[in-house]
Amino acid sequence: MSVFGSPANAAVTNPNNDILVSEPPNDGITSLSFSPAALAPKNFLVAGSWDNEVRCWEVQQSGQTVPVGMIKHDAPVLSVCWSKDGQAIFSAGCDKTAKMWSISTNQSQIVAQHDAPIKHVLYIQDMGNGSPCIVTGSWDKTLRYWDFRAPTGQPMGSVPMPERVYAMDAAGALLVVGTADRKILVYDVRKPTTPYMEKLSQLKYQTRCISCFPDQTGFAVGSVEGRVSIDHVQEADRKNDFAFKCHREEGAIYAVNSLAFHEQYGTFATAGSDGVFTFWDKDSKQRLKQFRKMPQPITATAFNSDGRIFAYACSYDWSKGAENHNPNNKNMILLHAVTDAEIKGKKAGGKPPGR
Repeated sequence: MSVFGSPANAAVTNPNNDILVSEPPNDGITSLSFSPAALAPKNFLVAGSWDNEVRCWEVQQSGQTVPVGMIKHDAPVLSVCWSKDGQAIFSAGCDKTAKMWSISTNQSQIVAQHDAPIKHVLYIQDMGNGSPCIVTGSWDKTLRYWDFRAPTGQPMGSVPMPERVYAMDAAGALLVVGTADRKILVYDVRKPTTPYMEKLSQLKYQTRCISCFPDQTGFAVGSVEGRVSIDHVQEADRKNDFAFKCHREEGAIYAVNSLAFHEQYGTFATAGSDGVFTFWDKDSKQRLKQFRKMPQPITATAFNSDGRIFAYACSYDWSKGAENHNPNNKNMILLHAVTDAEIKGKKAGGKPPGR
């Protein structure tokens, strides 16, 4: 019997011969997150989706997946993440709440709330005083910090944003927020209410996604214009900032929907509305490998904790409006076995991959 109560996926197009995750969500997939190193050698994958569900699978050594559980929100889920110890999954979305799903009890509870949908929820291991928290970014133009260990319904802090939060990521003490007016705000979470740096994006159009470098020295920004910028936090490193074109085909320009860094090598993946995912080396400014085009946009991606598995979700992203939505297209999550030849960086000193 199905854990999720839905039949297995029908025949699908799989040009990269990757492994299909069993019983994928029934609507557009918005967010993917792998379990942290604390649970290794086991790997668990969590997905949030427009059908209001948060699903979790165990990824077996063979790469095959087994559904292990699911919780529901009252509206579409836009973001999912794990606690560093692997004992909790956090999810947030259009019901204006964030939930904590406890692994030990299999129970969920509301731990955060906003006045508008929450676009992102992130786990912060140490606020500078040894205490963890979660941070939520919302379309109500606020960033809020929450103590999930003893939820009170009130945030520990609320920071006004210049516009709606569209993209957000954190690594260590680095927190980067992108808002609707192309503003980029960089925070040190040990001083959570005052931005360390605030600037306009290098990119000319709407920010779609942000991902922090694993070494916390900078971040990548993707936009709807088929372009990615590489940005550094420290003034001395900003001479190395650059931007490049990607996810373009025969004059058509596609949104960059997702960015994900490889924890060990510092290389990264982009994925777009064109249905393509590509591995890049920012230091040598080279494309490492481009994979075959999927039949639908890629909406979310994630590397697992040791970087050997790359998960990507294929579903409609509404970039061409309701008239181009085909309900017969299957939502898919696929697992790619990553090799060093594909993802390990090359010697620095190359030209930018695109102008």
